Amino acid sequence: MLKQLFRKLESALTAEAGQHGNQSGLSLHQAMAGLLSEVAMADHDIDERERTTKRNRICQLLSLDVTQAEQLLEEARQHSEHATSLYEYTDKLRDLDPQTRIALIEAMWSVAYADENIDPLEEAVVRKTAELLYVDHAEFIRAKLNVIDDDERGD
Repeated sequence: MLKQLFRKLESALTAEAGQHGNQSGLSLHQAMAGLLSEVAMADHDIDERERTTKRNRICQLLSLDVTQAEQLLEEARQHSEHATSLYEYTDKLRDLDPQTRIALIEAMWSVAYADENIDPLEEAVVRKTAELLYVDHAEFIRAKLNVIDDDERGD
């Protein structure tokens, strides 16, 4: 009986994902921009510093110009309104090389710390993303400290 319940739940979730445009349509760039958007929206208070940091970091990560970055971030914002979990994004990004995954985590910390305060909800998004991307905990902490140290030095 329990197996039947799980099958029904699984088929319902699969059907719902299909209705909302499953993540399989996301490109790597959209997935990365989506994660930066998710961390910015985690505390339900997106200020201009977070927007600017998001744009600047996506430009750095993906070698985009400002116009391309803004368009990509707008697409990511729209997608995140319907996203059900971080897995939708991270599933696309697991095959990235370790340095790129760590750079993404550092970019997420930059967005979270852009307003000089890391909200617990923002930290939870970065932490869960790091876990889903198999980023070592030491690298997760190192990325956070790099962002804070850079800010203190004025970089």
